[in-house]
Amino acid sequence: MAFRPKFISFDCYGTLTRFRMSEMTREIFADRVPAERMDAFIADFSAYRFDEVLGAWKPYADVLKNAVRRTCRKWNLQYLDHEAQRYYDAVPTWGPHADVPAGLARVAKEIPLVILSNASDDQIQRNVAQLGAPFHRVYTAQQAQAYKPRLQAFEYMLDSLNANPEDMLHVSSSLRYDLMSADDLGIKNKVFVNRGHGPGNPAYGYTEIADIGGLPGVVGL
Repeated sequence: MAFRPKFISFDCYGTLTRFRMSEMTREIFADRVPAERMDAFIADFSAYRFDEVLGAWKPYADVLKNAVRRTCRKWNLQYLDHEAQRYYDAVPTWGPHADVPAGLARVAKEIPLVILSNASDDQIQRNVAQLGAPFHRVYTAQQAQAYKPRLQAFEYMLDSLNANPEDMLHVSSSLRYDLMSADDLGIKNKVFVNRGHGPGNPAYGYTEIADIGGLPGVVGL
């Protein structure tokens, strides 16, 4: 590929920061969901989180709490607000995947790095501070007043950077949240970090890497 973009934009949670929702769910609900059914419970929770971000913007705490509430309702479990709050409070404490700091640091020397995240403003900076590289800009759904995969979130980033789709390389471990929408907006240059979060689809025209250690090679560094 060896494309040298003006900016490299990243999804943060899952792609750079190790997303621990599944681990927390196994811990919180271990006493109510049988071990052999936990994967199905986690899949439902993930699906409801995705569904919650498709409408008008609302605080990320509401996204998480609504998703927990809807999952509990489907599984005939009592919803406990303090448990849902635990997820929100934990997010800023999560650090990066082990491969992230070195890979980012190599690229950051040559190309400005940008984050477009579904986080809220009060969460994201603690996560970014642990990534091991400087970021030119960090944009949140709260700022954009829209969550990915909505195109409004990506348009906010492009407008704020005064950039065109052809100026960007967008990097994510999720097709549903990021790469499909980036493709719809005409961002031709995309990287799929295959962390096992979901299936790939080569029809979306991305370069696939196993981890961020593979990113410098994509841009010829």
